[in-house]
Amino acid sequence: MKSIRPITSALQQATLSQSTTTCRAACLTNTFTRPTTRKQQHQPQRRPFVSGAFTPNQTLTAQRTLRYPSSVIYDIISDVASYSQFVPFCQNSLVTKYSSPASDGKTYPEEAKLVIGFNDSISEEFTSRVYCVPGRAVEAVSGATESTLHGEEIAHHSPRPAAERDPSRKDTVMSHLLTRWTLKPYPYKPPPAGATHPDGVHKNHEETSPLPGQEKTDVNLVIEFQFANPLYAALSSAAAPKVADKMIESFVNRVEAVMDGPANARDAQKSSVLKKST
Repeated sequence: MKSIRPITSALQQATLSQSTTTCRAACLTNTFTRPTTRKQQHQPQRRPFVSGAFTPNQTLTAQRTLRYPSSVIYDIISDVASYSQFVPFCQNSLVTKYSSPASDGKTYPEEAKLVIGFNDSISEEFTSRVYCVPGRAVEAVSGATESTLHGEEIAHHSPRPAAERDPSRKDTVMSHLLTRWTLKPYPYKPPPAGATHPDGVHKNHEETSPLPGQEKTDVNLVIEFQFANPLYAALSSAAAPKVADKMIESFVNRVEAVMDGPANARDAQKSSVLKKST
């Protein structure tokens, strides 16, 4: 978490490689200009990029169905301290604060600091406020964003500090960022040969089969963000749709590596790439 802030630099890095022509076109589209008079035509027009209401929130989503128990997947998503081991562009991940024991007796990340970058000279440090609903959801917010989870669900988390004492609100790149993972476990039972809904995995339990049931999990990722600078918003338009898929794939690979072993996970990843290219 996706970062939990890897989205910020992923968007910037992917889009800053666009051509100069594309960059200029995007910038012109997102700046406010006024008709010039004859006198003004010989004067340089300077329009500073402004933040706030001129850059609307963007929303990205991704979904996967995994053939593993939700408890295993949740442990990986909520293990923010390990993000630097597998999340793209995440150079360091440090949990700076943990919650009180939740209903399951465990403590969960409450505040996390991540370093996102591509080398020693190009990197940024971010802080996110993290909320965990055991077994079901992990949400991270930054900037002026507030959690969407209900109070009773996150009662084990302490109240978010006021702005002057909350490092997760001091964001100069993103004025709004919300990353929310939700898990929905369900028992999957392979349908018989004459099944009415052979592809409707959630309806298979309505029919009988001699095969044993399996635990599967629907994993959903939602990313809502708003750049503080319209220039970044303009440059991100081409790469943004790919970010959620890239993030969720990194977690899928991590789950497969934990459950099946690193070698099998790599083979599965190569097979997936080959299928997409054919």
